[in-house]
Amino acid sequence: MDQAPDLFAMGIPIFMLLFLIEIIATLLRKKDWYRITDTINTLSTGVLNISSNTVSKFATIAIYSFFLQFAPTELPSESIWTWVLGFIAYDFCYYWNHRLGHERNILWAAHSVHHQSEDYNLATSFRQTSFSWVFSWMFYVPMALAGIPLYVFIFAGTLDLLYQFWIHTRHIPKLGWLEKLLVTPSSHRVHHGCNACYMDRNYGGVFIIWDRLFGTYQEELDKEPVEYGISTPIRSWNPLWANVVFYQQLAMDAWRCNSWKDKLLIWIKPTGWRPSDVVDRYPLNKRGDNYQKFDVKPSSRMQWYFTAQFFALILVLMLFLSVADQQSILFNTLATSIFALNVYWIGVSLENKPGLFRRETLRMSSLFGLTFSILAPFN
Repeated sequence: MDQAPDLFAMGIPIFMLLFLIEIIATLLRKKDWYRITDTINTLSTGVLNISSNTVSKFATIAIYSFFLQFAPTELPSESIWTWVLGFIAYDFCYYWNHRLGHERNILWAAHSVHHQSEDYNLATSFRQTSFSWVFSWMFYVPMALAGIPLYVFIFAGTLDLLYQFWIHTRHIPKLGWLEKLLVTPSSHRVHHGCNACYMDRNYGGVFIIWDRLFGTYQEELDKEPVEYGISTPIRSWNPLWANVVFYQQLAMDAWRCNSWKDKLLIWIKPTGWRPSDVVDRYPLNKRGDNYQKFDVKPSSRMQWYFTAQFFALILVLMLFLSVADQQSILFNTLATSIFALNVYWIGVSLENKPGLFRRETLRMSSLFGLTFSILAPFN
């Protein structure tokens, strides 16, 4: 697992460059596919995910290694076929992880973070939950029991995730025969649609063939433009709230309902299921036909200020990732907490909440302190 964070750290500058190129292309085409507030909020969830992974990865390693010892034999890592099999197996397991992430309440509570943005662009690829690791390990146990080496599993997972960066764009049209084999921008735009005909379709990570085999494929239709977001919008720029909002809804429904059976079943029921004695008393705010995007805006000056501040935060994140593997779990946990506070304070400020000067003083002090702690050993 030691190499995975390095791959992400090396890839972030490239991703950011492609991200900026797409912004320029979007402006040249005079499209409204980017908003500063939404983009910062989306990237903030990515900061949380990447920083927290420096801690959660140890659980993933331990669990996979535990089950690997029960494999009849470990496949040879020097064989190219082990790597090919590992990659295909990972994408197959990812399909089911992803599919169940849409089909069960407790799993959707985590995965819904990736779908909350009402815009769709390369930044969306960074919009990831910080809690998927809690249950996702279960879907990859078959790989361990099949004897696929730990490092092959890690490399396959990293490559699968990196592939999915480029498919989060509206600039690339359908790609002919590739649509039958691979997940493309077109097929993944469908996956992010909240239109009735697009919901819960196209779960593949790299290969779309799993969707075609198991009946979950849907082509992007010219007559049905994709509407992005989720059916119960969170209407907030707060990335911490984005990570817990659906857990909070499930917990409140479980508390409010009268049936002890329902209190337990709500977590594993199909996504959207709620106890009958709660639905009418506590209705949810669903998006309707005339729905308007959440678009609370600070002044233009403040938007550009926080854009600059967020890029500074990204630089500190890259610095942290370059040394995270040499740090203790305690240090990485503290660093993750500082990143969480920073993106939270930025999100609150983007919603025009009072107390800006105090928040910025605390935020910048914490970020300077983290930077100093990272650099101190090199002085």
